[in-house]
Amino acid sequence: MSMLEDPAQPDLESCRGTMSTEEDAKWLQWVTHQFETIAEKDREINLQQFKTALNVKESFFAERFFTLFDSDGSGTITLQELLEALTLLIHGNPMDKLKFLFQVYDVDGSGSIDADELRTVLRSCMRESAISLPDEKLDQLTLALFESADKDCNGAITFDELRDELQRFPGVMENLTISAAHWLTPPAAPRRPRALTWAYWHNHRSHLLCLAAFAGLHLLLFALAASEHRARGASVMVAKGCGQCLNLDGSFIAVLMLRRCLTWLRATWLAQVLPLDQNIQFHQFVGYVVIVLSLVHTVAHIVNFALQAQAEASPFQFWELLLTTRPGIGWIHGLASPTGVALLLLLLLMFACSSSCIRRSGHFEVFYWTHLSYLPMWILLILHGPNFWKWLLVPGTLFFLEKIIGLAVSRMAALCIVEVNLLPSKVTHLLIKRPPLFHYRPGDYLYLNIPTIARYEWHPFTISSAPEQKDTIWLHIRSEGQWTNRLYESFKTSCPMDCDPKPLSRSLKMRRSQRRPEVSEKSSENHLFCNIKCYIDGPYGTPTRRIFASEHAVLIGAGIGITPFASILQSIMYRHQKRKNICPSCQHSWMDSAQDEDMKLHKVDFMWINRDQRSFEWFVSLLTKLEMDQAEISQEGPFLELHMYMTSALGKNDMKAIGLQMALDLLAKKEKKDSITGLQTRTQPGRPDWNKVFQKVAAEKKGKVQVFFCGSPALAKVLKGHCEQFGFKFFQENF
Repeated sequence: MSMLEDPAQPDLESCRGTMSTEEDAKWLQWVTHQFETIAEKDREINLQQFKTALNVKESFFAERFFTLFDSDGSGTITLQELLEALTLLIHGNPMDKLKFLFQVYDVDGSGSIDADELRTVLRSCMRESAISLPDEKLDQLTLALFESADKDCNGAITFDELRDELQRFPGVMENLTISAAHWLTPPAAPRRPRALTWAYWHNHRSHLLCLAAFAGLHLLLFALAASEHRARGASVMVAKGCGQCLNLDGSFIAVLMLRRCLTWLRATWLAQVLPLDQNIQFHQFVGYVVIVLSLVHTVAHIVNFALQAQAEASPFQFWELLLTTRPGIGWIHGLASPTGVALLLLLLLMFACSSSCIRRSGHFEVFYWTHLSYLPMWILLILHGPNFWKWLLVPGTLFFLEKIIGLAVSRMAALCIVEVNLLPSKVTHLLIKRPPLFHYRPGDYLYLNIPTIARYEWHPFTISSAPEQKDTIWLHIRSEGQWTNRLYESFKTSCPMDCDPKPLSRSLKMRRSQRRPEVSEKSSENHLFCNIKCYIDGPYGTPTRRIFASEHAVLIGAGIGITPFASILQSIMYRHQKRKNICPSCQHSWMDSAQDEDMKLHKVDFMWINRDQRSFEWFVSLLTKLEMDQAEISQEGPFLELHMYMTSALGKNDMKAIGLQMALDLLAKKEKKDSITGLQTRTQPGRPDWNKVFQKVAAEKKGKVQVFFCGSPALAKVLKGHCEQFGFKFFQENF
């Protein structure tokens, strides 16, 4: 894996300003070791080995760097030549680095860079950053940079002109380097676990207090049950103590999945006290506790049975005590032992099939069906323990009421998918006819069942349309698992199942009735009108419901993680349109100063992080519309600010990207739009520098900052740490 793909790996430049003499010596030792690993017996590296080691995508740069590293022109690089070149790139002054860059761009060695050489370089830069643009756009980029740098208009860029052009971009010359493969960078020191700081306590106090209460309750229940049976020996005390804790956990684990109750609680003051947003993680945590307590409970009983079987007065053998009803253990016909064995086997099966490798490897149905074994487990628990039914009575009743209500609501009337759009990055955009009584808030999610895809499977998806859109519900579904891939492929092969015989009439009628701005992403060959039966269960609330109660909201989406914010951004757009007034005489427009009662927002920063260029395509039209509406709002500074990041693109400090990034900046200023997405917002290369991002957010002083994230758990952990550092509240979208 290259450094580009691994955020934990620094580039060569990251060592430049921070290397001590000792660290520098360690780095030289590391590079020497790595060189010897890949070099031949003659201790030299040829071009092919250099390409492999440097992990460059474009052979142009590998060949140019190799030529410049090979100072004696022998066709191979020695260790000394490698160290000299790398030392220049790490410790060299800006002028030395600039000379190196100029030599890279001066392909024919004439001492100047002509337009064709620059075009060749920019094309290679695009390939290195995984950016695909038409030749016409490449020509425009080349001319924009060439005309800006060629001050004397003599048809060539000299060294002095390149230096002057680079100086227009602050900090670039000082930090110029080459992103290199991990073999050139010593392994990073292991990260220390985060200390329990005041900021950590402030952001997690409700979570920590609930965990403390959970642990305290378990200790109390264990102690009471164990003391009650202290006359029967240590093994029985442990078994009874664990059994009493399992009574609590076996019923409480259902409470954590009461989605309708949790959605209702989010609208009350309890949402400020209880960690409702962590219900899935807490459900998983309780599951682990149940596994541990069950194993300890089982082992304690096995020890007790072994001791009983060894006693002279015992009429039963060990296997009879463990597997049969003959000893009469239990409150119903001696069923405690066999039901206990069955419970343990079911629990272990459910635990094994709940692992992420099962759920996320295209075998979700295995997880789904084995998780339904909670029904026989509760029946067995009632037969196994005399007191479990008392613990289950209230939560079990609520749980089954939720299930009955959900089943009744979802099956009351079948809905239909009326339109399908197949978007880039294997995203399926479904438009479902909205039920009359289906009321939801921005960021909510629902469960979807499409019988023609899988009759019994229900999958959660965030609603990407705004609540103000009355006629249809939008879902954007990325093809990542077995069910989502089947969905995408069923539409890709042909217009499936039930095609509408009059698609144009239906489309025209729907568009006129909706009276909404045209922000749908469509292409004729991937746009289908259908009438496919489906069922939905929901809506259910998420942490993003708090956004409109925030003062300064920072929305961060990674990849398909934009979908919760799609609904929110559209809702903001609708609300602003509602506040807009137009004079019928002069057509002058203005915005009402009064906002909605439930909307306290002063500023919204929206950040979308994508791996590649195509990942932006499916949602650009909505963002374009948002930018257009934003331009019409007359107030101090933008209310909604977009920030786009493309992680496959190399940054401005990289010699393999500086020319392209400069050209993109120049053309964006000229055309007032970004060449990659077509938005007014310039797409930034690489990953965000979260320190700088949050410093800027804090400096704006628009009110209390709350960060909302939907994306990978790894990035969530990074963001959570930065939020603790800056004192921002952090909320993560979970299913």
